[in-house]
Amino acid sequence: MKRNHSSYPSLRIGRLLILGLLAMFASSCAVKSPGAKGSKATRVLLVGGGSSHNFDLWYKGADATTLRQAGYLVTYTANTDSIAEYLKSTDVLYLSNNQAIKSQASRQAILDHIAAGKGLLLAHAALWYNWKDWPEYNKQIAAGGSNGHDRYGSFDVNFTNTTHPVTQGQAAKLTLKDERYYYIPDPAGPGIEVLASNSVAGSEKTFPSIFVVKNDKARIVGIALGHDAESHNIPQYQAILRNAVKWVSKK
Repeated sequence: MKRNHSSYPSLRIGRLLILGLLAMFASSCAVKSPGAKGSKATRVLLVGGGSSHNFDLWYKGADATTLRQAGYLVTYTANTDSIAEYLKSTDVLYLSNNQAIKSQASRQAILDHIAAGKGLLLAHAALWYNWKDWPEYNKQIAAGGSNGHDRYGSFDVNFTNTTHPVTQGQAAKLTLKDERYYYIPDPAGPGIEVLASNSVAGSEKTFPSIFVVKNDKARIVGIALGHDAESHNIPQYQAILRNAVKWVSKK
């Protein structure tokens, strides 16, 4: 039987047209990630590394995954000398490290990032008094810091503001296991707005757990929680993290 090969090109063209229409339909039905605005997702630089914490597991792993699932573009580095280069294409800087930031270029890049009105998130170990040779970090950027914490264990986080974009939707109290940081605002610093504070049975002392640094140009959020899975893997912490990145990005 003689086949009519002349019809093959038209069949192939028809198939291509159908595939193209299906692709267009699928694209139009796609759900945009909450971390993205239009086609440009927020770019986050997450800096880790140092001592006493598993930065690879809880920041490079858990927190980066939480943010990527929300549509953010996350780059992780434990090389603090690379901060200046990465910040050239970063919307939100997320510092979790307690290792030294020795590079003057990196220090200046962080200050320039803030001066440009870009977002900054300071988490757990980054809220310690880590660097005696860079007092401006704690005084002006973190607006204070911690020199101690309770032994790892259970304590309450009491939300004093549940209408702020960072803490909206949270219950009045969260009980979890973590290191209860003794973060104290520097009276010579810009000041903070406390969104949640911590308390423990048997002590009258309370310390900020989640707060906003009062900065005229940039939005800066401090989250003192985050030692291990008891924080990073719970929905409340993950929601606060996503909200904080979104709010400081101004998107």
